Amino acid sequence: MTLPKIPAAPAKERGRPRAFDTDKALDNAMIVFRQKGFHASSVSDLSEAMGLTAGSIYKAFKDKRTLFLRVFERYISVRNADLRLRLQHCPDGRARIAELLQFYLDSAVEIEGRRGCLVVGSTVELQSLDDNLSELVRQAVLRNRNFLVSLIEQGQEDGSVSPALNAETAAGLLLCVAFGMRVVGKVQDVTNGAETIKMLLSILD
Repeated sequence: MTLPKIPAAPAKERGRPRAFDTDKALDNAMIVFRQKGFHASSVSDLSEAMGLTAGSIYKAFKDKRTLFLRVFERYISVRNADLRLRLQHCPDGRARIAELLQFYLDSAVEIEGRRGCLVVGSTVELQSLDDNLSELVRQAVLRNRNFLVSLIEQGQEDGSVSPALNAETAAGLLLCVAFGMRVVGKVQDVTNGAETIKMLLSILD
């Protein structure tokens, strides 16, 4: 008598990292990196904020450094998208510069201000980062400066900014103040923000 074949039990799947919303996880990790910086952010801190086990973090992102790279990339992308939306309806170069400064000011108040800027915070840590991370941060700062130069030059072309102004020097000054707002915002809201922006815009005349 031939016995019927007993179907083999389905093979157990190997353990996989549990499914999670990657962007949400990165955003939660971003808060930790913004508040504490790269070196002071422990895997335990990140695990708690992301709602993931340390093992899941390592499986998904390999290590803390790779996670930071992903977070830094997302931070730049989200910030740039938000800024583009605010600038798209500005009529001229001067108005775009004013809106950019307001963007930094708005980011430097209340809970958003206390969390800090990932670019500014990473710039402070620059000497303690490895070469590749340091270069990543440097390039982000240079892109900010070059963008300001382009806005000043746009203003000079459309007549809203003095043609005699040295665009490179003015961009450097505006960047220092914009970044300074984010540093102050870690401690308290920037005071007299509207007057500060008004004073800064006067250098464009």
